[in-house]
Amino acid sequence: MSLAPIVLAIALLALLSLAALWSWGRFAHAARGKPSSALPIAGSATGLDRLVQPLLDTRPEDESAAVLIDDALDAFLARAHSARMAERSLDLQYYIWNHDLSGHLLDDELLRAAERGVRVRLLLDDMNAAGKDPALLLLAEQPNIEVRLFNPARNRDAGLRRALEMGLRFVGFNRRMHNKAWIADNRLAIVGGRNVGDEYFGAARTNFRDTDLLLLGPAVAQASGIFDAFWNSDAVVPLRRLTPRRARITLAQQETRQAEWQAQAAGSPWLAALHGHEQWLTRTLQGANLALHWSAHYQVLSDPPEKASPLRRRRDRAQWLLYDVMALLFSARTHSRIMSPYFIPGEAGALMISGQARRGVEVRVLTNSLAASDVPMVHAGYRKYRENLLRHGVRLYELKPAAHRTSRALVGASGASLHSKFIMVDGARGFVGSFNFDPRSVQLNTEMGVLFDQPALAQALARFFDESTAPELAWQVTQSDAGALRWLDQTDTRHATEPQTRAGLRALVWLLGLLPLESQL
Repeated sequence: MSLAPIVLAIALLALLSLAALWSWGRFAHAARGKPSSALPIAGSATGLDRLVQPLLDTRPEDESAAVLIDDALDAFLARAHSARMAERSLDLQYYIWNHDLSGHLLDDELLRAAERGVRVRLLLDDMNAAGKDPALLLLAEQPNIEVRLFNPARNRDAGLRRALEMGLRFVGFNRRMHNKAWIADNRLAIVGGRNVGDEYFGAARTNFRDTDLLLLGPAVAQASGIFDAFWNSDAVVPLRRLTPRRARITLAQQETRQAEWQAQAAGSPWLAALHGHEQWLTRTLQGANLALHWSAHYQVLSDPPEKASPLRRRRDRAQWLLYDVMALLFSARTHSRIMSPYFIPGEAGALMISGQARRGVEVRVLTNSLAASDVPMVHAGYRKYRENLLRHGVRLYELKPAAHRTSRALVGASGASLHSKFIMVDGARGFVGSFNFDPRSVQLNTEMGVLFDQPALAQALARFFDESTAPELAWQVTQSDAGALRWLDQTDTRHATEPQTRAGLRALVWLLGLLPLESQL
């Protein structure tokens, strides 16, 4: 059989791919939005100014404060209330923004803020924006709101043409913005693992166990600088330049759709749980709800937007967040805690943490069990590292899919999945953000988070880790004397196969593990 047709087909596909990348680059350059930057703080001009500045006045000027938010309802209240109090600006950057109950409520907060004259800049990754243009246009068509998309497809319908464009632009389209940041009045920032959607705020049947940091002080300016770098980058295009005029939303359509979701939300137990917490943000910043951890050693860090470029020459690896995260882990002397929903350490990462365990560092890792994972293919990448890590003394835990209720007992939750991403070392230093311990976060996606040196915050994260790995919430993965894996339950039951999973799923994951796809996971 002649190889000529195959070679010709490959060459033609390569040429079409290059043409697609070139065409998109020219389009993106021509469609770029007008540059803008974070609005400066203006003394005590806004309610958030007047709430935050007195707190900063009592501390050295280089200190920031961080509040750990590990409760789903608190995470929603922090965002909704800061949007409601904003009078100057809202700068929001997310990988996913769902237009479900919680997403609609936050949409409404943005619309009301814009009506008050607040400048709203919403930056979303386009991977999960397919089919969402009508909902996003409800926002983008309003005065004072601009919506931009990171690395967007020119074909907006979630159909064949978009799939074809994604295929031809795969080298670049596969690289995504995974950052998460919520910045109000350039006074308060929320950085962490949560996207916007019911499963992140305790309003879904299955919810994510997650963590954010609410920041005050100089760290907020760092978050704003990162937002501006992405907002003005070559990879970002305004939604209005991507959507034809015929697809725009009228005011009457907007009011109709808003009335529809409000009617659907009526009677929601989760919505009822929000009542009575109208002063949550004010009380929190006054120290009544959650602890404020002060330190001069907070750094808000991010990969540069160029990490997602399809051109290798534009990717400056020395600026990647990976090296700050690895330096933190390497600094551990007594113990480290790693929480990552998608845990695929790779040969280099496994070698480093295994080496630390062999040298006496107590290394504990919590990730999703197969039963709790929302991406079985990622579990296929993780499972091949378990035996080696355990053999060298790393302690592994896998989250159970059982319900994880908060003290408010949010109604409706029937299961849980891990989504929190943090590292804590030696009870003093750590990182909280969007960075998963997997190849996609390392090589493909841009990531963001907060690096800190603050013992009280580290201890709060340690308590959250210990609660999450308690026997009623997680299985500890161990090895028998013969080296076989066992999952230890709170009843001292040792499961010989991955608990609460069917044989078919386990077989599928085993087969997926044979595929050479780890670099894409």
